[in-house]
Amino acid sequence: MLRFKILASVIPLLAAAVFARSEIGSVSHPCIALGDTSVELTTLFWTAGVHVAFTDDPARATVRVQITDDANGADFTVVDDGLGSETDSCEAHPANRLITIAAQPVDGGPVIYLSSDGPADYRIYVRSKTFSQREAAALIVGAHGGHRPLPLQAASL
Repeated sequence: MLRFKILASVIPLLAAAVFARSEIGSVSHPCIALGDTSVELTTLFWTAGVHVAFTDDPARATVRVQITDDANGADFTVVDDGLGSETDSCEAHPANRLITIAAQPVDGGPVIYLSSDGPADYRIYVRSKTFSQREAAALIVGAHGGHRPLPLQAASL
């Protein structure tokens, strides 16, 4: 009987460990490489260094991101539907900045107002099967640590 109790208590722990490991080791989260650093979205709230939130009220926003239909006028462009996407670009860089999207602002973290109208701190163009507009906005704001725009030299998916 004691063996059965031990087995019954170990099975849920093993299941939790397998689930946690698959979540932590997963590379399916949106990710971009910026020079020697990669910026990746994560669902593990406690591991993220930057927590971004979104708002529908432009007065509450600390960063404004405009969705544009012109890739040439965008500060950040995500197009990954064609051939040639660099699927391992984030794996190649050991420095990794984790970003999470929070339901509410966390510790003075950036609050993003996402719209198709200007004025904006960033302009993004997104045509992707794997990235949503919100995820792209979170990545570009998180890449700068939640601060106002700084020039980006290059980024790859």
